[in-house]
Amino acid sequence: MKGLRLICPECRRPAQEGETCECGFRLAQGGGILRALPETRRRHFSKFIDDYKTIRHAEGRGSADADYYRALPLANGPHASQWQIRAKTFRYFQSRLLPAEARWVLDLGSGNGWLSHKLSELGHHPVGVDIFTDSLDGLEAALRYSDFPLVEAEFDCLPFEDAQFDLAIFNASLHYSNDYRRTLAEVRRCLRKTGRIFILDSPLYKVREHGEMMQAERRVQFQQSYGFPSDSLASLEFLYEKQLSELAAALGLRWRIHQPWYGLAWHLRPLRARLARRRPPSRFCILEAELLAA
Repeated sequence: MKGLRLICPECRRPAQEGETCECGFRLAQGGGILRALPETRRRHFSKFIDDYKTIRHAEGRGSADADYYRALPLANGPHASQWQIRAKTFRYFQSRLLPAEARWVLDLGSGNGWLSHKLSELGHHPVGVDIFTDSLDGLEAALRYSDFPLVEAEFDCLPFEDAQFDLAIFNASLHYSNDYRRTLAEVRRCLRKTGRIFILDSPLYKVREHGEMMQAERRVQFQQSYGFPSDSLASLEFLYEKQLSELAAALGLRWRIHQPWYGLAWHLRPLRARLARRRPPSRFCILEAELLAA
């Protein structure tokens, strides 16, 4: 973790990589990943991680070919349409929102590491953070790259001292939080005063009820497909507009909403849903949060 100041995820005191903290926790590398998830929290997340792994493997995520990861977000195969959305989001983010000068970046929910790799290629200093360490779709998959550090840690307890990062990017991941206020407050702590938070590819609804309808549909689908509803972790799974206003007021944030163009078919999804008398689909966009002075 060269260039970063660390803290213990148990007692929150300053810590050194490879040394045992006064509380007994050892913040150390394991298999190329900085392990900052205490055993109690590992047990807390174990059912969710097992379920998530089952689903992702059943969906055919990842590849044995290292070139697959280096090409992301461009991909062929059964999930090509999803990666096309990710690619368009990233192109918009890179061309319009990402500073040209080198920045320290938290890649939160980094998964297989494709976003951190792209940021590193552009000269930035990303740190990939996730609790999912799978070799096809998690942090161990990201070991196929060698240009950024990896940290096994949860969003709500990051092992970094205050005010070290310029950007924090939730990479299709904020909706896995079960308390947005707590999660965003922890990330805000790690950012410098001029920092920015970006939320990429998390579903946004106009009203809460539409998101709750999506949740119910999703759990039925997962029960039918995998034999369980995938609700072992009380993830919020979506955002809605009033919620953004509440978070802004509580945390001292100013939101900006950026809308990439995902194509005509995507643009017409709300109309098709209305004609079919279905719930409105989620809106995918880029949410940017500026930190306001305390």
